[in-house]
Amino acid sequence: MNIEKTSTFYTAVGHFCRKTDANGRTCPVILVNKEEHMVDMQEMAVWSALNWRFLRLEQVELKYSQLADDLPPARRTLETCLNRLEMRRLIARGVGGTDFEALYDLLGGLYVVPLSESLPLRLATFGKLLLDGVPFAKARQLFQKDRPSQREAQVMALSRQALLSIAELIKCVEVGATDVSTDEKLMEALIDNDYTTSDSIAFEMLESEHRVPVTMAVANLYLRKQIVFARA
Repeated sequence: MNIEKTSTFYTAVGHFCRKTDANGRTCPVILVNKEEHMVDMQEMAVWSALNWRFLRLEQVELKYSQLADDLPPARRTLETCLNRLEMRRLIARGVGGTDFEALYDLLGGLYVVPLSESLPLRLATFGKLLLDGVPFAKARQLFQKDRPSQREAQVMALSRQALLSIAELIKCVEVGATDVSTDEKLMEALIDNDYTTSDSIAFEMLESEHRVPVTMAVANLYLRKQIVFARA
């Protein structure tokens, strides 16, 4: 990524599914931590433009414009729609002095959910790819075995045991934790001194030597559609 004076990235939170009402009508729904969030077609288009992507505002505008041709006339501006989705915590925004700082700020409040852990989630994701016009042969790659790097495999192994933020993953790597399968073991790994708290850990991990490799591992897994993001 190129370094700029100020960088801003957006991405999507949660995963897509379709809900059918008693009359057989379907509507798009975003699931975050098993909680359903109803969205209109414009919001769905903006969310879809950001799903599995890290985009700058001008890139969001370009991607959205490609989807907007198939939508009814917009009731609100793209900026208003982005702000509404961010307030609803269905998208996230990160800002920083460099691209990496913006990426870390973006991911700092999100939690990693391995896609391979849930067959229903994978099926819903597969369906979304097809609805987005992705060829079947390409979409089915989602079900093929991914070849993660050693760091990516470490992130996946930890994330399968507990809902972890980027900062918490960095902390686990820093202290060499491999078993966080219980609350007690997780707290033992995360709170290993008298000053670390759940509120301070994201700031503390800014100084960790593992900050860059873990953050990039999470970013790469997301771009390869191996994980989705959730909220605490």
